[in-house]
Parts: sequence; structure tokens; C-alpha cells
Amino acid sequence: MSHKTESWNRRRFLQGTGVALSLPWFETFAGERPSPNDTPKRFVSIYHPDGVGLPLKSDPAWNDWSWFPRGGEKDFQLTKVLDVLEPLRNDITIYSGLSHPAARNVHGHSNADQYLTGAAIGGHGPYKNSVSVDQVYAAHAGEYTRHSSLVMSTNGGVGGPRGAQTQSFNSEGRPIPAMNRPKEIFDMLFVTSGKEAAAQLARSKSALDLLIANTRSLARELSKQDQLVLQQYLDAVRDTEVKLTKAQKWIDMPTPTVDTSNLYLDAEPKEARLYFQTMYELIYLAFLSDSTRVATFQLGRENGEGPHDLLSMAVGLGGAHGLTHAVKEPNGWQNLGTYNRYQAEEFARFTQRLRDTPEPTGAGNMLDNTFAMHGSASSSFHLSRNYPIISAGGKNLGFTNGRYLKFGKGNEDNQAGAGIVSDSGWQGKVEVEELPLSRLFVTILQRLGVETDSFAGITGTLNRV
Repeated sequence: MSHKTESWNRRRFLQGTGVALSLPWFETFAGERPSPNDTPKRFVSIYHPDGVGLPLKSDPAWNDWSWFPRGGEKDFQLTKVLDVLEPLRNDITIYSGLSHPAARNVHGHSNADQYLTGAAIGGHGPYKNSVSVDQVYAAHAGEYTRHSSLVMSTNGGVGGPRGAQTQSFNSEGRPIPAMNRPKEIFDMLFVTSGKEAAAQLARSKSALDLLIANTRSLARELSKQDQLVLQQYLDAVRDTEVKLTKAQKWIDMPTPTVDTSNLYLDAEPKEARLYFQTMYELIYLAFLSDSTRVATFQLGRENGEGPHDLLSMAVGLGGAHGLTHAVKEPNGWQNLGTYNRYQAEEFARFTQRLRDTPEPTGAGNMLDNTFAMHGSASSSFHLSRNYPIISAGGKNLGFTNGRYLKFGKGNEDNQAGAGIVSDSGWQGKVEVEELPLSRLFVTILQRLGVETDSFAGITGTLNRV
């Protein structure tokens, strides 16, 4: 085996009995610092169901609790819903006026399946999906990592047609099961399979305990800078591992089938927040270790109860899905806006984590080389138009941030479809022009290095991005 190959393998995995820990890049074994072309390019998409709060301008709640910002491209002002993103202002872009043409007449309870595919799945009848944008990139970048992609959701599995519990679909349009148990995700990333591994882990109660000897041996060969990188990385893995048990309580908690008000008696809100943060931390570790360069995380199923419906407990609210149906009740818009704010806050925490972490190859920070996307396939009350989308990062991929980009015509103030408070409202006629979201996907794929000029039947990129 050549020294270069041996170094590459050593950089990638630190082996222990029953454990395989992926490692960051180390200058000690590289000989020369890698070029920018060697820096991983990453993509992550976070999806939340049920849309966002969009009250009418005539409603007193509009000023504070409407999701979209005020103002122009660079002088935009964030409302209380997204003001948690202000410290990251220069690293984010907010989009309006984008949607999938094939889904614009589909009820929001049935549209999550096509958010990353753009497929014409319809609202009823025969069902056929297509490949999701994350899997297009996974096919391109997967050969460089242990896992081609990391597919996660709060509910897990695949769900059913038009009720997906995963955002990822393979080249045949079949759903890829999502993982929702933090310990299983951790073990997939860092623990090898087999009875021996299970027995060792049961005795040690920690994957990292099994690697101490090899870690010390490796550390003796590393430069001081690499020793610091290794220690910081192991500390991050250890911290996540410690959180797993508490986070697991949340996903294992039985969901009441009748009286959801009793949820407060079954678990503490801090466990919901911990679960959410732990799932984000697992994506961060997967990226930091270069175990994968592609991840999706779906925060629940449209029109469905389950673990995701309880995340709103973290901010002292009832079921998440019910918030969209109660906007006309006292403080209704504020409650929905508070939950949307919580979603943005956790995305901001994850984004900040990436920004604070130097890229192991020296090419800026991890956020500079990651396109992180957060959005929903609904805007106002299950209306499959004007998707509320935030992106972060991607500076080294060619993305310019610190902007609020409005696309299309006729809805510059985001009032078309605003104020909907009933299930019949989504069927109303919306006289506006929106651009295909697939154009943004083509742009993303090209900047990630995929040679393509179309996605989901839509050709061309999105200007100004």
C-alpha cells in the first residue's frame, strides 16, 4: 500500500473493536495542504410542514408575525419570526416567488413529497414520483464518502403516497426511508455492525471508549495543530453521544391519540428541544468527519400527528399542526409565528456551528462550502405557492448572501393568498406569476459540480442567485 493511500485511509477512519470513526483531514498525513478543489462541497435541506404565518396587512399581527421580511434586496428588515437570523444576516438569503408548477393546485396536506423532486404527483389518483435533488448530488459525491447521503426525519420511515415522512427519493422515484432515532444514526456513522460490536458497546456504554488507545497512538504522530483538531472533534462526538439517551426519550414517548393537552404530563419541553438540536448535531458531525456530503431532515409529515407535532412544546405551545388551524383565535398568528421562529432559531444555531468551524482543508469555514436550505412547500395555510425558503452559506460555491430575493410578478408584498384561515382558502384563485423552484435546484447542482441544465423537466438556472 502506498504512503498516500495509507494516509488517506488513516485520515478517513480510526478503527476500534466494533467502531469505525471517520476523521477530519490532518495536515500531518497529507504532505501538502490540499487545494480548494479537494474541499468537500455539501448540501443539506431542512423541511418543515404546514407552511408559515402570513396575516393580511390589515391584521394587527402583520407587522410582527408575518414570515417574510419587509423592504428590498439588501435593506430588508426581519420581523419577529426571523429576527433570530439577524446575527447571520450576511450569510443567509431569503426567497419569495418560487414554487413547483406541478404542485400549485395541490393541497398543502399532500405536497411535501414533491418539495425536492418537483414531480407532478397530483393531489389524488395514481402516484409517481421522481428523483430528489439531494439524491442527484449524492450520486455525484457519494463515491468520496462512507455514506452517500444522510436521510432523517422526526417521524422516520417513508410514510405513504402524498404523506411522505422522508424528503429523499431515489432515481426511480421511490422514497428512501428516513432515520429518526439519534442513537441509530450515531451508530450508523460511527459504529460497525456485528454481534461483537454490540457486545463491546454494551459493556463500554460509549463508542469513544473503544477508541481511546488508538486515538492516543494516532495523536502521538500528529502535529500540535492536528492534535487540537482531533481533540475538538472527539469532544463534539462525545457531547453528542451523551445527549442521545435524553433525546431518545422524546422520540420514544407515546403519542396520545385523543387528548393532546395531556402531552405536557408525558415529557418536558426541554427534551423536544434537545432532540431537535441533537439531530442537527448529527448532521454537523457527519459533515465534519466527511462521512457524507448530503443530508435531508424533514420536521414531520404534512397533516399528521407524531413526534414532530410535539416539537412546539419546546416553546410552550400545543400541537404544531394545530397552530395553522388556530390563527384567528386569540394570539393565533403570534403562536404560529413563535413556532416558526423556533424553527428558524435552531436552523440558525446549526448554521452558526458550521460558520464557527474552520474547514479542515483550510478553505474558509464549513459554512462557506455548504449550501444549507430551510423551507416548506406551503406558504399561507396549506397553499402550495410562494414557498418560504431560507438558504445559508455556499460562499465558496459562488452564492452571494445578505439578500432578500423576490421572484415573479404580482406578489411583491406577499399578500396573494395571505390571511387564509380555512381549508377552502387554498382553492382560491391566485393571480400572480411565480418562477419554478427547479431553477434554483439547477443552480445549486451546477455549483456543486454536477453537469446539468435541467431538473424535473425545467431548464435553466435562477438569475441573481
